[in-house]
Amino acid sequence: MELRITVLCENYVSIHYGAVGEHGFSAFVETPTGNFLFDTGQGRGIINNSLLLKKDLKSIKFLVISHGHYDHTLGIPQVLMKKSPLKIIAHPDIFANRFRVSKNNSPKFIGIPYKREFLERLGAKFEFYKEFKEIDKNIFITGEVSRDSNFEMLEPDMKIKLENGLFQQDYIKDDLSIVVKTSKGLVILLGCAHAGLINILNYAIEKTGEKEIYAVIGGTHLGAAKEEHLKKTINLIEKYNIKKFGASHCTGLKVCIKLANLLKDRFFYASVGTFLEV
Repeated sequence: MELRITVLCENYVSIHYGAVGEHGFSAFVETPTGNFLFDTGQGRGIINNSLLLKKDLKSIKFLVISHGHYDHTLGIPQVLMKKSPLKIIAHPDIFANRFRVSKNNSPKFIGIPYKREFLERLGAKFEFYKEFKEIDKNIFITGEVSRDSNFEMLEPDMKIKLENGLFQQDYIKDDLSIVVKTSKGLVILLGCAHAGLINILNYAIEKTGEKEIYAVIGGTHLGAAKEEHLKKTINLIEKYNIKKFGASHCTGLKVCIKLANLLKDRFFYASVGTFLEV
């Protein structure tokens, strides 16, 4: 086995009786050089599901945070209860004061509610990076992804609240993904893909120099994608001849149905308990 990714937290549960579903994402990654965790969900399912799926959180070498939204980070204290001290790899912007601001609703806080100092008292050892970086053998974080596509647009309701009380556009620069080199090609593990799925895939190819993407798994943020956006995404999947595409979390069920119809047996829904092995 070169790599095994098991989804611990996700919006839906399939056949694993006793598992907990929640709006969020977390994946347990096993490699020959050790195990690590990618995101923590909202904290409701991380302990229960890890025990049910027999994934020992005490065995992880480090935790990677994809970005600073509540549905990927609220479970950090629960993880630290199992493994402390623990190295946490992330972008320095994860603690930004983040809100969703829409016309018809009051601003809603969607960032990390914990102070860095609180998590450090629990045993968190933060390492912050903005760049593409190898964090273990053949395992990379994308860091800040170049956003070159002309149709993967900013989300206008995503804001950062400044000290003066005003809101400014949140570019979510901290959105990062995991890229793993395997004998079958790259495996790309997504948190929410706020940087744009196409941007992320192109960036992974550019930075690694690899020509093949074997699999993609995680949140694609295609839930609100228009037909043209989705069509161009499908074209890129075909261009790279991606063999396995496991969408989940922020992809949206309607988009998943479309992807399943188009990709046939290459598509799978990455609900709690789903695993990808190379």
